[in-house]
Amino acid sequence: MKIRNDLYFGDCKEQLLNIPDNSVDLIITSPPYADQRKGTYGGIHPNNYVEWFLPISEQLLRVLKPSGTFILNIKEKVVNGERSTYVMELIIEMRKQGWFWTEEFIWHKKNCYPGKWPNRFRDAWERLLQFNKNKTFNMYQEEVMVPIGDWAKTRLKNLSETDKRRDNSKVGSGFGKNISNWVDRDKAYPTNVLHLATECNNKNHSAAFPEELPEWFIKLFTKENDTVLDPFMGSGTTIFVANRMRRNSIGIEIIPEYFDMVYDKINPVEFYLCEPNEKYEKAKSKRRKAVC
Repeated sequence: MKIRNDLYFGDCKEQLLNIPDNSVDLIITSPPYADQRKGTYGGIHPNNYVEWFLPISEQLLRVLKPSGTFILNIKEKVVNGERSTYVMELIIEMRKQGWFWTEEFIWHKKNCYPGKWPNRFRDAWERLLQFNKNKTFNMYQEEVMVPIGDWAKTRLKNLSETDKRRDNSKVGSGFGKNISNWVDRDKAYPTNVLHLATECNNKNHSAAFPEELPEWFIKLFTKENDTVLDPFMGSGTTIFVANRMRRNSIGIEIIPEYFDMVYDKINPVEFYLCEPNEKYEKAKSKRRKAVC
């Protein structure tokens, strides 16, 4: 079965209307942060960010399958010396819109270079917010398991009686665990903190994902031939990774230079240009098939 890559040029709020209801398995994207990337995307003031994003999230809610997941990479900015609250406000409004705020992952940028401001230090992490349409959804946890680590060699060597049953926490948190469940296992489930380097070699986009970031979530939430959507495609990292992992992909981009960059790299045999216009009539002369 051939993998399909659909590319839409234009504002995602408008282009999302071309995507059928309940047709996408995973949405993973990083929209422009408030007042960031002004040179390319114009920037959105923190006071207007929620109002700007809600019509987009409404369409994303429509196109996502009931079993699907939405991963939103976003981070507050500092305004007048304090953190803006627009991310928290957005979460609250999206919940009103019908989304479940299921989880929050942290992307630790392990190669972040040093920095200092008068009242804070340089950011070394970003949020990856997980939203779903339902409390039950497709999740393939075994696909992202990690080596159990050297701690098991000593911690599991001599188990106490409490280690062999689900024992209440000694600090009164109420969380218990059966340590003996991990004896003879070579892999464990990961935490919700992803330790990934930033993309330093991509000179064509101001905020490119490292490939490992979409790859991890594609493994966790999709299977082969599922469909992955990035409504702020940028340099196309999510699209290329999805293609390599045998997932169908949908990309939307409003900046012509970025759209062309992805357009020219996609496998021409499996490429589909949606909503063609005069600027992209070159598709007809490059063995690419224009559909939709």
